[in-house]
Amino acid sequence: MQPAAELPSRKGQIPVLNLRRGRFAARITSGPGDIEAAQRLRYRAFRATDEEQGFDADRFDAICSHVLVEESRTGRLVCCFRLLPLAGGAEIGRSYAAQYYELSALASYQGRMVEMGRFCIDPEFAGDPDILRVAWGAMTRFVDEGGVELLFGCSSFAGTGTQAYLDAFAMLKERHLAPKRWLPKVKAPDVFRFARRLRRKPDAKRAMSTMPPLLRTYLMMGGWVSDHAVVDRDLNTLHVFTGLEIAAIPPARARALRGVGGLVRTKRVVP
Repeated sequence: MQPAAELPSRKGQIPVLNLRRGRFAARITSGPGDIEAAQRLRYRAFRATDEEQGFDADRFDAICSHVLVEESRTGRLVCCFRLLPLAGGAEIGRSYAAQYYELSALASYQGRMVEMGRFCIDPEFAGDPDILRVAWGAMTRFVDEGGVELLFGCSSFAGTGTQAYLDAFAMLKERHLAPKRWLPKVKAPDVFRFARRLRRKPDAKRAMSTMPPLLRTYLMMGGWVSDHAVVDRDLNTLHVFTGLEIAAIPPARARALRGVGGLVRTKRVVP
């Protein structure tokens, strides 16, 4: 795969982001070299063994803002994700998720939106909770300064087999399905309709232990998911559409991550 070209300038649309907390710092990419570094990390996380090198790149890279989380002392890239701001639901068809989910229900959404995608953490740092905390702090600032009202994306389970995740999917069905007015419909040819098929009572401990960390964070904030998972054989994942309405976030959680993001204003915020 070839790296993406330099991110086009969109002055006035990308909030300033330069966040440093403890061992880690988050920033918006400043040129093609930064984007290539993110694409290399994504390749390692999604597509390769430690011995393989390459780029995970697609057409969305050129229209997104990219956020890097780096180790402050060494400058080593430990986490990255990309953000696609949308003026409202009328633009939902531009999103990455729209390739896999029928999102016409969200076309009537009036507020500003942002899609978060390709979130990954360097496997060597995967056990450090501060990385996820700083990443969400950066997201907090981006959402707050951009006046975003809905954050969404695809939350991925590793592999395409469902057996290990049945309790997690049963919990999603029982507690976290999207409101009917926003519920995504099936579009992809290969899906696991867990809300229709599962009849089991979830084992909460097992469900949470197999839930991806990013998805757990979404759910703690009041997030919701589609009623089916898409089988993505390209990235070897199962993913669910995930939405988070900013106004629904518990105030205590919002305050905690606003502190990480260094925000002092009282506007809406993602923690």
